Amino acid sequence: MNRLFLTAAVATALSVSAQSAFAADGASAQDKAFVAKVSQGGMFEVAAGEVAADQGSTQDIKDQGTTEAHDHKLVGDALKTAASSAGIEFSTTLNDTFQAQVDHLKGLSGTAFDAAYLKAMADIHAKDGAAFAKESTAGSNPELKSFAMATHRIVVRHIGEIKATGPAKG
Repeated sequence: MNRLFLTAAVATALSVSAQSAFAADGASAQDKAFVAKVSQGGMFEVAAGEVAADQGSTQDIKDQGTTEAHDHKLVGDALKTAASSAGIEFSTTLNDTFQAQVDHLKGLSGTAFDAAYLKAMADIHAKDGAAFAKESTAGSNPELKSFAMATHRIVVRHIGEIKATGPAKG
């Protein structure tokens, strides 16, 4: 868990965002869809990570949850900055689908919780990782592209941590 790497990646994304002269009305439909998708995924990762930090049956799960919550709070802040610069607003509350997943996790315990949590994290990182990769090359807004590129590296690192923590069974 390299917090220095994460901090540097987020700082880079924020710096590029602050320096960009791209017009706020230049966000494409793809950029807007990207922000909507990854904002929800990130909030889910924070919420699920907080549950794991509290309910995980092993220290590895608790630590992984703490990392998810911490890292994705920082990523969420960077996304807000980049999206705001692009003139894109997004919800700051979980949608019903993700809230149902968090509620489901809260109702589990022991190894059943651990397995469901790891599976949920593997699934969301795969989906959001693909969205970050696509936006980093095909997005129209330079701030969002830079944010996506920096964050994609974080998502890849998290995927490795999830795999190392244990099997994603469900």
